[in-house]
Amino acid sequence: MEQKLLIYNTLTRTKERFTPLHAPNVGMYVCGPTVYGDPHLGHARPAITFDILFRYLKHLGYKVRYVRNITDVGHLEHDADEGDDKIEKKARLEQLEPMEIAQYYTNRYHDAMEALNVLPPSIEPHATGHIIEQEKLVQEILDNGYAYESNGSIYFDIEKYNKDHKYGILSGRNLENIINESRELAGIGEKKNQADFALWKKASPEHIMRWPSPWSDGFPGWHCECTAMGRKYLGNHFDIHGGGMDLIFPHHECEIAQAVASQGDQMVHYWMHNNMITINGQKMGKSLGNFITLEQFFTGNHDSLEQAYSPMTIRFFILSAHYRSTVDFSNDALKASQKGLERLMNGLNDLERVPVAKQSDEQVKKFVAELRQRCYDAMNDDFQTQLVISYLFEACHVINTALDHKANISADDLKELTETMQLFTFDLLGLKSEKGANNDAREEAYGKVVDMVLDLRAKAKAAKDWATSDQIRDALADAGFEVKDTKDGVTWKLNK
Repeated sequence: MEQKLLIYNTLTRTKERFTPLHAPNVGMYVCGPTVYGDPHLGHARPAITFDILFRYLKHLGYKVRYVRNITDVGHLEHDADEGDDKIEKKARLEQLEPMEIAQYYTNRYHDAMEALNVLPPSIEPHATGHIIEQEKLVQEILDNGYAYESNGSIYFDIEKYNKDHKYGILSGRNLENIINESRELAGIGEKKNQADFALWKKASPEHIMRWPSPWSDGFPGWHCECTAMGRKYLGNHFDIHGGGMDLIFPHHECEIAQAVASQGDQMVHYWMHNNMITINGQKMGKSLGNFITLEQFFTGNHDSLEQAYSPMTIRFFILSAHYRSTVDFSNDALKASQKGLERLMNGLNDLERVPVAKQSDEQVKKFVAELRQRCYDAMNDDFQTQLVISYLFEACHVINTALDHKANISADDLKELTETMQLFTFDLLGLKSEKGANNDAREEAYGKVVDMVLDLRAKAKAAKDWATSDQIRDALADAGFEVKDTKDGVTWKLNK
């Protein structure tokens, strides 16, 4: 069945039917990391959000070219046009070449993404590898009259641009307000207007990373790289540009202005943004010093963490909320995600133990028949992953009631239930089992025996023979098996 996908477009502030410009091909660009430090939870959210989008579009049959950049030059402190390049500053502190810093933290980012089961993008361009394309972009904007040179640096002329076009269409900001905010900053310096942003910066004598250009030896402004690389690999017009909400202004607003100023129109059809992860209501980020790295989550080595949390627990935590909602970090929330993930994985493992009946109960049959489309409907409504998870929990309840001999399910319905749960859990949500091979083998070896014993216990309970039922449970506990009677049915696990 054809799925009608709706995507929330930040530009129009509405959900829109997704219609690719050149179906079945889809072009998708997502802002990647600035590689001057270890990846943290704030990096995990956009990576996982757009990994879901990538997976789902491919599942729907689209041929997706997913471009996610590496910012390894030109990103100055405070995301402004002044101060040190973040990577250069780190390089000086550690007495390394800037590209050593960039490569080291790029590798660390890749390792973390692999642990989170984030698929690699189709293309991962580096800003330093596309200086020529960025210089070409700057020259086009200059030629069209929307930029000016000042002491060897090139700045985008926002007031001039705003006369012909509209600056602020993505963020909803008014140019007059932006200019008034900028006037409060001390020292206009070499800009006509403090709100103007750098397209090319002349390098100061101590600046390590620099390239020749028609204007000066220098480096590109931060905003140029995504416009230049997006256009190079996806063309002058492409489908989706994504990133965190903190990038709407100024980064993505400036990207729109650069595209329109250079080629006359917008490059991007759908602008998508994930919301922030916060700690006590404040955005998590390196610049604020309140971040927890992914490695610290995985090891538990941070004062704010009560324990270690596995990569799949982190992924489940992020997917348990809609991507456009704020998620506030807490140990309680992560522990709840840990339990939720365990419940889902136990349900999937228990599918093999479900007794098959000749026919399903009507309620079970109806649930199984509708489950797949309910999950699709949630994904098609702007990727409501939290709803998909809730439906999969309902499926776990059905599995447990069948295991507890309180519901019947046929072979065909069990097959459909298994395929649906595996599709959405593993293929589309990108979750995976984190159990070690030895534990899997051990549980599988004991599994049939335990199932047989629990089947006897279920029959004893059905006959109201509580003494035998309790005796079986206690005997299993003595052997190292934890048996729980829950509202969803009986579950068991082998204690390590």
